[in-house]
Amino acid sequence: MTAEIETYLGVQTPPWHGLGITVDTPPSTEEAIKLAGLDWTVETQELFLSNGSKVPDARATVRSTDGAVLGVVGPRFMPLQNREAFRFFDPIISAKEATIETAGALKGGRRVWILTKIAQDPLEIVRNDIVSAYLLLAHAHDGSLAIHVGFTPVRVVCQNTLSAALNHADSQLIRVRHTAKAEETLDEVRDTMNVARRVFEATGEQYRSLAFKGISTQDLERYVQLVVLGKIEVVDLTAEEMEKGQRVMGKILPLFESESNSLPGVSGTWWAAYNAVTEFTSHIRGRSQDTRVDSLWFGPSKNMNRNALSLALEMSS
Repeated sequence: MTAEIETYLGVQTPPWHGLGITVDTPPSTEEAIKLAGLDWTVETQELFLSNGSKVPDARATVRSTDGAVLGVVGPRFMPLQNREAFRFFDPIISAKEATIETAGALKGGRRVWILTKIAQDPLEIVRNDIVSAYLLLAHAHDGSLAIHVGFTPVRVVCQNTLSAALNHADSQLIRVRHTAKAEETLDEVRDTMNVARRVFEATGEQYRSLAFKGISTQDLERYVQLVVLGKIEVVDLTAEEMEKGQRVMGKILPLFESESNSLPGVSGTWWAAYNAVTEFTSHIRGRSQDTRVDSLWFGPSKNMNRNALSLALEMSS
């Protein structure tokens, strides 16, 4: 497995973010693991210096298929195998509460994910502008991420990864305690699904509020400046800060005016402004699709999207 993302997508639609392969029907977790190239295990091995001495308090995580070193971890680290992590979704898929959409690896196999689409009516923010609900599960073989499950809304028209409802206690990634007891896992799944549905409804109300409010060119420029600088509230900016934001404005303005934001009820609104930012983070920001997706779910772009929603709601109120 290379550093490129390896994904698959079901239901005969183009692969998510243009990546991977297409299958006819949503697969099981076992099928997903094989289709996504995740049919391998990880073990830990001792580390030695070139002089033959053992490195204390450190071990390497090594992939079974090719011997690739995925990371260096502490002596107590216990690898969570891909199959064990993905079993989290078995009860929810069996109950037809969700279907698998994509799965794959980031960073050369160090980080693994599975994305499922929640069996719930999508939200229509305005006519023909739809947002669907997903659950993301991810874990890391280099010790950088515990197993997490998180709610991820996606704008269908341009496959933008959006932020969940702000200031909602359940909107952040949820750490899931790994357990071999099926009944406990099922309870966790039910709780997570209930959380996701609550957050989804709250999120939709925030999006709709943005679609009802127009934005001026001046406010759009200031909004982009604040988002680019990582500001979490409206503040005064220096001339240098404004210039930095203006450079990115040249990339975001065409997205604000793009076809996906020209729908009646979207064009010229704060909803269009927010989606211009999320389209930038989803499809433009970053060196490659590999780093872009990792940043969207776990890094700086995730924070930028969250701040963008917060600022849009604050500035449009």
